[in-house]
Amino acid sequence: MSKIFSLIVSVLIMVSSFTARADSKSASLKPDPKVTLETYKGLVEDHLSGILRTVRVIALTSEAGSTKWESVRPLLDRFSNDLATDATMWFALPDGSYFSTETGGVSDQNLKDRNYFPKLMAGQDVLGDLVISKSTGHRSVIVATPVVVNGKVVAAVGVSVRVRLLSALLESDTKLPANAYYYALDSDTKIVLHRNVDRIFKSVSDVGDESLGEKFKAILKQDQGVFNYTLNGRKMTSIFQKSTVLKWYFFLAQERK
Repeated sequence: MSKIFSLIVSVLIMVSSFTARADSKSASLKPDPKVTLETYKGLVEDHLSGILRTVRVIALTSEAGSTKWESVRPLLDRFSNDLATDATMWFALPDGSYFSTETGGVSDQNLKDRNYFPKLMAGQDVLGDLVISKSTGHRSVIVATPVVVNGKVVAAVGVSVRVRLLSALLESDTKLPANAYYYALDSDTKIVLHRNVDRIFKSVSDVGDESLGEKFKAILKQDQGVFNYTLNGRKMTSIFQKSTVLKWYFFLAQERK
């Protein structure tokens, strides 16, 4: 048990150093928009990929393999408390029932209807799926991995990361001019990250107009580029880049005078 905890602690240090890396990178940023955008994208990828690495470690433990909540809970509680984004950890069984650190025990909800659940039960990782959390009601990004014992999936370890807190962390740790900001979209133009929390999980059309949504859909056929548009009467210029890790599109936008 002590060896497992030592291994998890070492990974936790790597994940919880998100803020320190952000401070370091933002302090040394060159005045190059592409470098700034890549740094922003990299911080998000590093944070979520680090969480995935840690849940993979937890999934390999005998505690997780036991499929008993009381055994695996201490590992999940510790990880949840140490994450900068205050995420909810959960432990799901093949029938879709699950336990969470938010409730402290079994949930009265079920995960079988989640689009990502069959993927987990097929032995695959989940990274970047967007949901309204059944445990908390928060807008969240899912990071999860299966627990495999003797070649069979017996459970899954997952994390529901609150996108509002992830957006806030980025906002505080990466410095931009007042008229510039970051945001991220999924392939359906749903807003994943944004400094304006009211926009998160809305589509571009919801915050602009239908024609703007169609324009964004068109440019998202590219992996990167420059995009000028008008939003609520303000002329904006942006650069964007697709994440091969998350399949999201990261934007750096600035108002044009």
